[in-house]
Amino acid sequence: MVYQDEIVKQPTDRAPSHEDVLVARARDGDEHAFGELVTRYQALAARVARLVAPGIDVDDAVQEAFVKAWYAMPRFRSGAPFKPWICRIAANEARNQIRSARRREALALRETSARRDERSVPPPEGQVLAREDAEALVRAMNRLGSNDRLVIAYRWLLDLSEAEMADALEVPAGTVKSRLSRAMTKLRTALLAEEADA
Repeated sequence: MVYQDEIVKQPTDRAPSHEDVLVARARDGDEHAFGELVTRYQALAARVARLVAPGIDVDDAVQEAFVKAWYAMPRFRSGAPFKPWICRIAANEARNQIRSARRREALALRETSARRDERSVPPPEGQVLAREDAEALVRAMNRLGSNDRLVIAYRWLLDLSEAEMADALEVPAGTVKSRLSRAMTKLRTALLAEEADA
């Protein structure tokens, strides 16, 4: 009979990756190492922010997310994956920014103006259908709540695994599966509504 206190954890055979080293150095206050992490994950954080809160100033959200990450680095759990952590910070910062009604109104006005400019020059005929499909998908995604958009974006646009999604969302893997299933059902319904509106 084996008792729980007799179980010895076996050391992993995996050598620390370059990213593990960068994270450890950044935890110790190495700005250069953190700068490399920023370079590596800036585009990912921007996609997360854009998907969670369409219409926000993505550059501001990403910059603020990395500032918050820098100050939180000393508390970053050793051995934890960095990617889901920075995704979570970027998503939270995007949500914070979208709460500001004044910014949201100003950005919506800019977005409307940009769409008007895009329509003044029609794209080639072959691109029209693809663009209409993409626009319908964006409109359908915008009909979803931010949590549904986020879980779909993590899985299908950012290609996070279920384990990475669970880390980023701070929920069990089973919860990720059920949230993704519900979100996809809502997206299908929203796409059908878009078709009906067209």
